[in-house]
Amino acid sequence: MMSQTDPEDPIELFKSWFAEAARAEPADPDAVALATADASGRPSVRMVLLKDADARGFVFYTNIESRKGLELQANPRAALCFHWKSLDRQVRVEGGIEPVAEAEADSYFASRDRASQIGAWASQQSRPLESRFALERRLAEFTAKFHIGTVPRPPFWSGFRLVPETIEFWQERPFRLHDRTVYHRDGSAWSARKLYP
Repeated sequence: MMSQTDPEDPIELFKSWFAEAARAEPADPDAVALATADASGRPSVRMVLLKDADARGFVFYTNIESRKGLELQANPRAALCFHWKSLDRQVRVEGGIEPVAEAEADSYFASRDRASQIGAWASQQSRPLESRFALERRLAEFTAKFHIGTVPRPPFWSGFRLVPETIEFWQERPFRLHDRTVYHRDGSAWSARKLYP
């Protein structure tokens, strides 16, 4: 059951922990391991950057034709694991996946620096690369194509939102007697309980 010290809203608790990580972590407090599985259930995991978190879920962006993009479309469930070593904390999130709205993806893409925008066009993410020169040639081609104009969002680049069903907060404690609180969503409400370490 939820204790008196556990907040009722895990999203607000996450935001509080994330703000502390932003102050304490020396690099990339928004880095998070994303676990996906293909249609047959074969798992894979990689690091991505969290770009938004609110009551709707946790947002990240990618080439939707990449391995993770294809897996998320074939099997729209995923898990995230944040690990902030400087704070001795982890947060694990599991749930379903949905695409972000086109306007949301457009807005985020427009906020990226120009080199990253062009890089999104140049990279055929997860496909075989014959040489570094081939990538540099594609980068030069798209740099010339867009010259000094606005770089539009590629049709194959967008975002996904993980809609959380469970969120676990893990805090390191001495002698491996760690503090674990897991929240489960039931409709629009959350319930929490402690777990053995």
